[in-house]
Amino acid sequence: MVEVFKTNVCDWMQADMLLSHIHNTFMDYRANFDLDDCDKILRVECATGNIKTTLLVNLLKKFGYSAEVLPDEYKPAVQLLFTVRE
Repeated sequence: MVEVFKTNVCDWMQADMLLSHIHNTFMDYRANFDLDDCDKILRVECATGNIKTTLLVNLLKKFGYSAEVLPDEYKPAVQLLFTVRE
C-alpha cells in the first residue's frame, strides 16, 4: 500500500526529523519526502498492510506540521468510443 500526502514541511532538517519519528513509530513503513514538489510530498509505503493515515497525520500535527492525503486521480490518457453499426 502506498499513500501520498501534501505537507507544509519546508526544509530537509525538518523532513529528516519527521522521517526518523515516522520510522520509529511505524516500523513497517518506508517514507520519503519530495520537497521540490509544490505540495511538499510525503510518500509512505507499507508492504505489510494499510497505512494508518489518521495516526500519521496526527504524528506530523504533534510536531506542528500539516499533512493531507492526496486523492488518487486516475485519468485515462485515451478515451475509447465505440459505435454500434447495424
